[in-house]
Amino acid sequence: MADTQQVDPKAERKVARLAQQISSFSQAHGGAEGQVAYLGERGARIVLVGEDGNWGDLVAPSYEIAEKAVEKSGITRHESFDGEFAAKVKTGRYEWSRMAGIQVGGPKND
Repeated sequence: MADTQQVDPKAERKVARLAQQISSFSQAHGGAEGQVAYLGERGARIVLVGEDGNWGDLVAPSYEIAEKAVEKSGITRHESFDGEFAAKVKTGRYEWSRMAGIQVGGPKND
């Protein structure tokens, strides 16, 4: 029986582009691991953590495209962002100031 599954060329190009970006990140950081998070109608977020502790993220137009891109890139995929995986992230002064916002020396409204 013939395979009747349709291949969307635009989606396949997006998968290839994301997989290349993931692979580039991995090469630049001594390897990488990732996690895919559903964002609703906006698609899915691919969170990447390099072996050196640097991190980044990409947004895919759908969860399916994100999954395919991660699979194609060959990195390890985690089901959730917790435990040992989250502990690999190194944060610097910039991240701490952004996370804390006003609580850490930001503008005060008197």
